[in-house]
Amino acid sequence: MSQNNIVKGVLLVGLGAASYGMLATFVKLAYGEGYTTAEVTSSQFILGILGMLLINAFQKKRNGNKTVKASKKDVWQLMLAGTSLGLTSLFYYLAVKYIPVSIGIVMLMQTVWMGVVLEGVLTKTFPSVRKVIAALIVLTGTVLATNLIESSALPDWRGIGWGLLAAASFTTTMFTSNRIAIHLSSTQRSLFMLLGGAVIVFGFAAYNWTGTFNTAIFLKWGIVLSLFGTIIPPILMNAGFPHTGLGLGSIVSSLELPVSVMMAYIILNENVTALQWIGIVLIIAAIIVMNINTRKRV
Repeated sequence: MSQNNIVKGVLLVGLGAASYGMLATFVKLAYGEGYTTAEVTSSQFILGILGMLLINAFQKKRNGNKTVKASKKDVWQLMLAGTSLGLTSLFYYLAVKYIPVSIGIVMLMQTVWMGVVLEGVLTKTFPSVRKVIAALIVLTGTVLATNLIESSALPDWRGIGWGLLAAASFTTTMFTSNRIAIHLSSTQRSLFMLLGGAVIVFGFAAYNWTGTFNTAIFLKWGIVLSLFGTIIPPILMNAGFPHTGLGLGSIVSSLELPVSVMMAYIILNENVTALQWIGIVLIIAAIIVMNINTRKRV
């Protein structure tokens, strides 16, 4: 693999991760303008699906008969896997209603140790010492990054709960998205997973229906959320990971954490202490520890 391709992959994955990192700040701003979680998630998924439909149509026209068609089994499996994608968005956006974005993203990063646990359960093997150490570093970093030591008040338990649920569902998404219908193009797979996620999101919106829906959300925040949450990141990351490899790609994708915290600090004026930054660095270090051996094989 050439150095130029690796640099290209790093840039693509980094930009994709940075896009994801901006999401929670945009959601928080939308909340500040009175929009609800149902309006935020529904607009993001509706416009995201429309965008992916256009991209798939363009690719099909360009590739012609070379495009691999999805079977019914592929569609159903991807939609089922996509339900965890919808749950992740819902849980994460509910979390940042009650806790700062800088803490919400830290809760989402609990996927590091959750992934270790899930992998151990599925393979029926005890995690390696390296993975156990990485998980312990994440937990230590989380204590610091959530400001549990310096603050006299604990974060809202509702936000912590929703954040942990978001991490759990995101862990499921990561384990399923790269194992199902991998013979299809990334845009096809993204579309069907979005459709599965939309079932969850629309079900939530229907359950919380109050008789009104502010359609202004589509132009005000829906376009931004769909671009940075459901269209740009998957395309960039799917294009970048083949060049970086899983190990380096996972390390670069951790850029989402500092970007999210910096966005919250600059735009939302959230207070982030030096101890919290140390916790964030520890979490990123844990991700590097988890993937450093893989990086050496690239």
